[in-house]
Amino acid sequence: MKKTPVTPYTIRFSDCDLFGHLNNARYIDYFLNAREDHLKDFYNIELSNFYARSTSWVVGGHEISYLRPAVYGEVVSIQTSLLKAADDLLLVEMVMFDNKLTHIKSLLWTTFIPVNVKTGRRENHDPEFMDFARSIERDDVDILQGFKERILNLKTEIKAQNNITAAGS
Repeated sequence: MKKTPVTPYTIRFSDCDLFGHLNNARYIDYFLNAREDHLKDFYNIELSNFYARSTSWVVGGHEISYLRPAVYGEVVSIQTSLLKAADDLLLVEMVMFDNKLTHIKSLLWTTFIPVNVKTGRRENHDPEFMDFARSIERDDVDILQGFKERILNLKTEIKAQNNITAAGS
């Protein structure tokens, strides 16, 4: 199963500020929509099915960094992946790149907390879900190094890939 799905999205006019830059708050919408699309398209998971079984997730927190502007009409590529799956939380990484995957525009780490829809209370993931989550959990990202170090590592990875691509041209 693909652990790092990537899909393109076009920056819409209504999501931009007066300078044609994607509004800071709208980055999160693009990221969350991409994750929902990836769950459906790559893992055949419909969030509405979980909701019907009284399971959902709330955002426990976001950590986001804006590195380069995304602009009106631009096609960007968004990659999402599960960095940590625990009984009581999920840590999801979402990265917005330019369409060629040569520059990072933004990085987001979001913590999702499982809750029971009927009670509104925190509830641990069931074993079946945890089996699935562990199957797509990444083991190549050291989250203990932290968010800022992750940005540096991503930039280094992209630079190395760009050098390989340039050498092959």
